[in-house]
Amino acid sequence: MAFRFEDLQIWQKAMDLDEQINQLTKTFPKEEIYILTSQIKRAADSVVLNIAEGSTGQSKAVFKVFLGYSLRSAIEVVSCLFIAKRRNYIAEENFKDLYTDYEVLVKMITALKNAI
Repeated sequence: MAFRFEDLQIWQKAMDLDEQINQLTKTFPKEEIYILTSQIKRAADSVVLNIAEGSTGQSKAVFKVFLGYSLRSAIEVVSCLFIAKRRNYIAEENFKDLYTDYEVLVKMITALKNAI
């Protein structure tokens, strides 16, 4: 693989979750397209992009900063999921699955950040 981030499990998991979020937002009401849909998609993308950007051979300190950005974006996705659930845009079971997956991802990012 040409880029370091491609081998990172956290990047791969973030990519998988990003796709799940993308599919989920296709079911949101059209009036949310520039509001919640946009917000959750940008946050999910940000998780992936910050992991990739931070891993590009910069210093360990810089990578930690980008992992911090990624972590905060993952938390933002979870908050958006709560909003979607409250507005009945997402079923309880789907919410629980995504919540659990993001909880795992947050733990993975935190562990990597602490290990650097």
